[in-house]
Amino acid sequence: MLKLTKIIAVTAFLLLMTGASKAQETTFTDPDVDYSFMLPEAGWKMISKPSATTPNVEYVYNDRREGHLEVRKLSVVKNAYMTDIMRDEETKLQFLPGYVAGKEENFSGALRGNIFNYEFVRAGRPMSGRFYFLRADDTTVYILRFTGERDRLKSIRNQTDSIARTFNIKAAKAGRE
Repeated sequence: MLKLTKIIAVTAFLLLMTGASKAQETTFTDPDVDYSFMLPEAGWKMISKPSATTPNVEYVYNDRREGHLEVRKLSVVKNAYMTDIMRDEETKLQFLPGYVAGKEENFSGALRGNIFNYEFVRAGRPMSGRFYFLRADDTTVYILRFTGERDRLKSIRNQTDSIARTFNIKAAKAGRE
């Protein structure tokens, strides 16, 4: 009987902890953008809100050094190769101090795409970047640009992956193309 009580207590505790971790998740959505995504922790704070003229959003994780997210929408040539799109972005990065290109990875979440990793130096500190290139349609690619101190960004990689996995295009509204 005592063993059964322990099992019930442990099960109840685990269920409460699961509920508490789910309560920390929040969904980003805004009427001025065509996408949404889940933020896995309350530590993510919006620092740039999208508007009708600037559809970009930016978040930081606790502090800009720990993690900085920028979401950008790119209009590309119909059926452009993702490697070409990634190379165009890489050319903008190669002049960063201490820039070193990292590996590329395939990625699959609500949208499919690729990941580009790199390292650089800012104010004498080793930094890294992890860009998710997510194809929305034949002419639209979203880039989720994560940057932060190298070790700190590595420690929240599960969160960056989670945000990218949940990034999705909203259903078209009536009267909108």
